[in-house]
Amino acid sequence: MTFTSDYEPFFQPPGWIVGPVWLVLYTTLAISISVVLEKRAELKYPTIILVLFFAQLALNLSWVGVFNSEKYLTSLMMVIFMVIFTIIYAFLTYEHARKASMLVWPYIAWISLVVLINTAYYLEAS
Repeated sequence: MTFTSDYEPFFQPPGWIVGPVWLVLYTTLAISISVVLEKRAELKYPTIILVLFFAQLALNLSWVGVFNSEKYLTSLMMVIFMVIFTIIYAFLTYEHARKASMLVWPYIAWISLVVLINTAYYLEAS
């Protein structure tokens, strides 16, 4: 997360922690989708699971540019959909690919924090 405005909510993590956290989270996402691909035949809705994963990943990768353009409402909607898609992904993978599900739980927590941070920026800009 790189922010262009001087405003920062008090609960925003320091910049030095963000890079390492994302490194760990992207690693867990990669392992999670690998597990899903291995267990694809066992899953009830493999196509939906894959669409959810790659949709949230596309939103994730484009979120930074939108947020840094100070389009806070748009970036807020994007990150909310990231949370929703990832929660559904975790739910749908839990029964037959529990490891894949559990690996995204820290990511859900982190992007939920991003929702709060993005909301604070949106409210500050409004």
